[in-house]
Amino acid sequence: MTDALTVRSRDLAQQAMDAMKAASGEAELAQVKSQYLGRSGSVTSMLKEIPKLPPDERRSAGTSINETKKHIEAVFAECRDALRGAALSQGSADPVDVTLAGRATWRGHSHPVTLAWDSICDIFSSMGYDIREGPEVETDWHCFEALNMPQGHPAREMQDTFYVADGVVLRTHTSPVQVRTMLHEAPPLRMICPGVVYRRDNDLTHTPMFHQVEGLVVDQGTTMAELKGTLAEFCRAFFGSETQVRFRPSYFPFTEPSAEVDISCVFCSGDGCRVCQSTGWLEVLGAGMVDPAVFASLGRPEYDPEGVQGFAFGMGIDRLAMLRYRIDDLRLLFENDVRMLEQF
Repeated sequence: MTDALTVRSRDLAQQAMDAMKAASGEAELAQVKSQYLGRSGSVTSMLKEIPKLPPDERRSAGTSINETKKHIEAVFAECRDALRGAALSQGSADPVDVTLAGRATWRGHSHPVTLAWDSICDIFSSMGYDIREGPEVETDWHCFEALNMPQGHPAREMQDTFYVADGVVLRTHTSPVQVRTMLHEAPPLRMICPGVVYRRDNDLTHTPMFHQVEGLVVDQGTTMAELKGTLAEFCRAFFGSETQVRFRPSYFPFTEPSAEVDISCVFCSGDGCRVCQSTGWLEVLGAGMVDPAVFASLGRPEYDPEGVQGFAFGMGIDRLAMLRYRIDDLRLLFENDVRMLEQF
């Protein structure tokens, strides 16, 4: 049976070569190739017969059929090049001078927010963080109550919220993605969740839609020292190795203890200028150890506050992009002025 397959493969090679040389154009040539090498082609069908052969005959049969396949591919490339050469040599009423340089096309540029977003994801991915996403329209429970902000909590006033319906909001931060992840996955967790968020702010330094990235680590024995080391490493990777980092006590309803993170001013290198109000420092993000009340609200034994600890952090991607690329007006990020975007 092996000899029969070998003879058939040689006959197919000759038939394919004759058919390809007789093709009048590239379309017909491609059709001939598909007839022999396509999913339902003759050569493909022969390959499917190999498993039916005795084990000691399969190798030689496979070698012969593969040689036929390579031969057909070589003939196809040769015939295609010949057809293209003939088309060029024949010319037309509007001949193409293939020696002329190609026309330069206008290339778009990545937006500075996109550049910052990608850079942040790359840095945390290199630290072993997963990247997660979630819905922009959220329930009040996921956005506030699960994060230790029940109805009437004063912290809600810090986030002027767009309400879509009763109990449904446009998310004011990406922390609900962390809640959804913890509801479906057991620790250990190491994740960031970048995305679009919405707040009822609209002035020189705020927009009703902006971008945030928040991070979460949950494991046994997670410490504040790990949080500080992680964020210091991120700031130096994002802003430069000479960047100084400091932590100041702060308050967030979903972390305790909490801290604000500052970096040495990127405009004056810490000497003091108008941007940093002569302090030499710029605030870039907030962070802290996850409040046990957040774990308790999940109602999952895997997140027993007595057994796991975690830390969380959040930052505005737009603000980081402005600092990294020395953009002094937030509105420039959204006006889509090509003169500004071409710099990136």
